[in-house]
Amino acid sequence: MSFRHIDPKQRGFLIVNSHPDGAAETVNRMWEQIPARTDGSSPVVLLLGHSAGYGLATLLTGLRRHGIRGVGVAFEGAETERRTATAGWYRTVAADALARKAGRDFVFVNTDAFSAAGKEQVLALVEERYGKVDYLIYSLAAPRRTDPATGTVYHSVIKPLGAPYEAPALDFSADTPKVTHLSLQPASDEERHATEQVMGGADWQLGVQALTASGLLADGFTTVALTYIGSELTAPIYRQGTMGAAKEHLERTTGHLNAELGNTGRAFTAVAVAAVTQASSAIPSIALYTSFLRTVLGGGFRTTAEQASDLWAQLTGAAPLMLDEQGRIRLDGWELDNKVQDQVRELWADPESGLERAGAGAEWFMGQIRELYGWGVDGVDYGRPVETTVGWAA
Repeated sequence: MSFRHIDPKQRGFLIVNSHPDGAAETVNRMWEQIPARTDGSSPVVLLLGHSAGYGLATLLTGLRRHGIRGVGVAFEGAETERRTATAGWYRTVAADALARKAGRDFVFVNTDAFSAAGKEQVLALVEERYGKVDYLIYSLAAPRRTDPATGTVYHSVIKPLGAPYEAPALDFSADTPKVTHLSLQPASDEERHATEQVMGGADWQLGVQALTASGLLADGFTTVALTYIGSELTAPIYRQGTMGAAKEHLERTTGHLNAELGNTGRAFTAVAVAAVTQASSAIPSIALYTSFLRTVLGGGFRTTAEQASDLWAQLTGAAPLMLDEQGRIRLDGWELDNKVQDQVRELWADPESGLERAGAGAEWFMGQIRELYGWGVDGVDYGRPVETTVGWAA
């Protein structure tokens, strides 16, 4: 037992410790926002990257609304002498408690999903406990990946391609947000390739191939990977940068997977919407853009759980597939609506003045960042000691 009083520790843009009760409460609140199940199905799901962002929303929506069974995989850090466990660790424990209370048969594995050993561990568990898989959801975001075939370690970078990038950004490292301006040099060909190998479709394809080789594809198997397009305002650092190159690689992988699956299954990418996640907060200018977008949309800014509900509805056939000309599932129509983007462009044109008008959006963004680590969550008593040593999901 390790009851102690903890305070948030921030280094620059990063919060380096997490609050167990706060992290758990964010999971509980999302669960309550999701409508209860409406059908009697219980598909088997392998969810790679379940502990944060869209992966967490997809997990909770699948559990509460669709009665999914299966395995979630994440790579989270336990408590050490210097730090609490990661927020994803605490969120997983909370998700496990909710799943068991709801009578769902779902197991959580803490392992490097990129590694050969991790894949073998997960496949063995799936085969022993569930049999064939109906859905593989791929929502991994990581700074590096080791190629299991060659042992090469690839590190992703967030850089523009072809030309330097200069743009406004949101500095949320202090109590009051402010606009700063950044300049980034373009990535090298090696950095672009490395980012594609980490954040692209290589590991997704290996995962599907491993399921196929093990005979674990159910009839009508579906796999989907999360991607992002976004606005032309952030395109130079995202869609036209190294991250965009990785997402294009991910999207091209869809074609390879569909060719390999043939009549046995189908593969999609799903285009999500700007959201405050641990991954997106590290991308320059995305914070400022998301703050402006929140200001424009207000309560119309759809949560990750609402988007996950839309995705599950399309995957299960409860709603028609909304595909673009490239066969991607589109969840981002409300973000890219011309009227919405026109208002965001107006704020972006004079970012300092825009931030004064969008102060509520920036404060919301900073609050969301804190909540990612379990801080600033309404109803949590941060003044009392809390148990920080929490075992992994049962």
